[in-house]
Amino acid sequence: MISSSNGSQLRAVELCYENTNGSCIKTSYSPGPRVILYLAFGSGALLAVLGNLLVMISILHFKQLHSPANFLTASLACADFLVGVTVMPFSMVRSVESCWYFGENYCKLHSCFDVSFCYSSIFHLCFISIDRYIAVTDPLAYPTKFTRMVSGICILFSWFLAITFSFSVLYTGANADGLKELVSALTCVGGCQVAVNQNWVLINFLLFFIPTLVMIILYCKIFLVAKQQARKIESMNSKTQSSSESYKARVSKRERKAAKTLGIAVIAFLISWLPYCIESIIDAFLGFITPTYIYEILTWFAYYNSAMNPLIYAFFYPWFRRAIKLIVSGKVFRGHSSTIDLFSEKKNKQTRF
Repeated sequence: MISSSNGSQLRAVELCYENTNGSCIKTSYSPGPRVILYLAFGSGALLAVLGNLLVMISILHFKQLHSPANFLTASLACADFLVGVTVMPFSMVRSVESCWYFGENYCKLHSCFDVSFCYSSIFHLCFISIDRYIAVTDPLAYPTKFTRMVSGICILFSWFLAITFSFSVLYTGANADGLKELVSALTCVGGCQVAVNQNWVLINFLLFFIPTLVMIILYCKIFLVAKQQARKIESMNSKTQSSSESYKARVSKRERKAAKTLGIAVIAFLISWLPYCIESIIDAFLGFITPTYIYEILTWFAYYNSAMNPLIYAFFYPWFRRAIKLIVSGKVFRGHSSTIDLFSEKKNKQTRF
């Protein structure tokens, strides 16, 4: 009776690759939950792709949006767009089917893309916070300080450092030094698990923590300066203002609004990625004991951040909603569409990113 039961259990085991020695065990979901997960993960990937594509097209097509700060934002959208194209669809299949069907070579490349675009995003957000700090604290001199050349250098640095770090660490195998037994246990046909030792986990966390700390400090300062400016402008309203004072007040208000919106984007990024980063450190120092389902939840929570920024822009910026209408309706293909005034319906036509 016992041997019959054991035999039925063995026959019930599913493999990622049937009739293949060393295949990983498949533990996929039943049909109902599987469909729900595919819809949830697939909608996130689709939103990341389409939403960030709309952001990039809006900024690059409409000349009114051609500014150093907006180009930095478009580059951030590019990183999130690439997450939706090269990372999320393949991770979706792996998460639902519990198997990797895309080959060993793309497994490593997929991991490199994952790390690269994550760090590229946080570096972009860090530079955006610096940009907003300068814009709010010194709005009149800001155009001469944060030029297109400075924006270009920030973009190149964000991409170069992120890509160089991820590919050099993962392709040299430095991340798995001292983890031979773990790597051997995880290695099977149909698996795509990347082991990271304690040293590199700490380095990864520092690359996340340092820019995050810079962003938090700068946005706290921005908040304090914005509060002081608001009080100053309020006191000036009861007095006669010169044209220069009035202009400075309008510029300060515009830059504070832009800083507030991008600050929300930073907070959304931290809420999405901080749990995953903390879990990675804890897991590495406790012997990788985190259950698979918790790891998957935190991973997808982080992935969904790539779809959040376009929603934030659409919620806070009427001009972005108008740009979407022009793009979706095909009006951007008409002559001189790039010169359309996206702010003409707003009372304050100076508002921008």
